[in-house]
Amino acid sequence: MIDFNGQVAIVTGGSGGIGQAVVEGLARYGARVLVGYHHNEAAATDVVAAVQSSGREAAALAIDVREPDSGNVLVATAIERWGKLDILINCAGIADYGPLSEMSSERWRQTIQTNLTGIYHTCRAALRPMMQQRYGRIVNLAALYGTSGFPGQADFAAAAGGIIGLTRALAREAAPWQITVNAVAPGMIETDLIEVIPAEIQQWSAGIIALRRLGKPEEVAAAVLFLASPAASYITGQTLMVDGGWTMA
Repeated sequence: MIDFNGQVAIVTGGSGGIGQAVVEGLARYGARVLVGYHHNEAAATDVVAAVQSSGREAAALAIDVREPDSGNVLVATAIERWGKLDILINCAGIADYGPLSEMSSERWRQTIQTNLTGIYHTCRAALRPMMQQRYGRIVNLAALYGTSGFPGQADFAAAAGGIIGLTRALAREAAPWQITVNAVAPGMIETDLIEVIPAEIQQWSAGIIALRRLGKPEEVAAAVLFLASPAASYITGQTLMVDGGWTMA
């Protein structure tokens, strides 16, 4: 059974589709949640209000994970408010679409900075308090494309592959302190991020997925919640594909 009572969590990208589902799930099972967001203040405010209306605790913080001090600010805010940090979920990410031959260096830089370097900033900041209490759960959102690639999203795929590698390396480093580090790699999920992908590509993708449909944010969140819970105490360094059977090992 998943139980987060007494635990404190940070969720970056908490105003996005998957991020919102993760925040609501953590709170539903008892966690107090700090919702990190960048631009979408209205969505962050709405998800915090929904959590609070259910009798749980949440707060929102505007943050740019590309900034080197962003992780320190998030962690300090959570600890100042609730006294500790148990869970870090990295959902912040951006995406665009277009071939590498036409990709600007600015697009490449922004994607890597947000999707990969942002995780470096938050993980580094979260490690110290987790090590001090000898407990922690870190779950990073990667993507199916980090292992399979995808045309038109070389930057997104490169960042996702980097997240998977970072997750494995950090899992080995953090294990002596009973901190687990895992990744969830969604496939085609019904969020704002897939709106950049042409409709015909989305239709083609749905046709080759074993379940013959796109996924929902709540289905990704379910995997994240499990890996963030005490129930996943013997799982670390893993990447869980949530792709409807697009790829099968």
